[in-house]
Amino acid sequence: MNESLSAFDFSDYDDDYTGHHVEEDTSKFLSFALGGEEYALEILSIKEIIEYASVTRVPMVPRYIRGVINLRGSVVPVIDLSARMGKASQDVSRRTCIVIVEMELPGEEDVIDIGVMVDAVNEVLDISDVDVEPAPSFGVSIRTDFIRGMGRVEEKFVILLDEKKVLSMDELSALKEIATTDRRQKRSSQREPENKSVESGEMEN
Repeated sequence: MNESLSAFDFSDYDDDYTGHHVEEDTSKFLSFALGGEEYALEILSIKEIIEYASVTRVPMVPRYIRGVINLRGSVVPVIDLSARMGKASQDVSRRTCIVIVEMELPGEEDVIDIGVMVDAVNEVLDISDVDVEPAPSFGVSIRTDFIRGMGRVEEKFVILLDEKKVLSMDELSALKEIATTDRRQKRSSQREPENKSVESGEMEN
């Protein structure tokens, strides 16, 4: 993994991070490799990047859900992005990373973290709105509704993904179930010590 990117604090990112002003019509994207192609996600939805570690398999879920990881005490589902886009499942190599993306739950104020497997993380790109072409209607290897646009970077194009479509909670209902189950368990465990302290106080009286 690129060391500078692994230390990058995406959750606290602002225009002053790089020491220069970022134009209003310019957005920042994290570019990454997947299946020999270059894709990118907007930084605003990204919390952090972690190295690929042990992923626990979950039974009875679609093949694009690789499993779950324990991220500082929270259960985070991990998406095999290649399989999600209708391609073959990803092979794990020493450069494989998990990009942690924060997504809102439909109809709720809560957000959940989702891990996205990528072959390798490349760099942070500044892409102006004028350098973003519409998603092509044909000639691409993934669903066109997954594509936010084609970002022109020097002499090449990078496929900009629409994270709200790729990680749609309506389509990925299994992810929502994993996340909400973990949240319920945490809330329940937090209430148990409170209930015990109340019961202890009643016994003393």
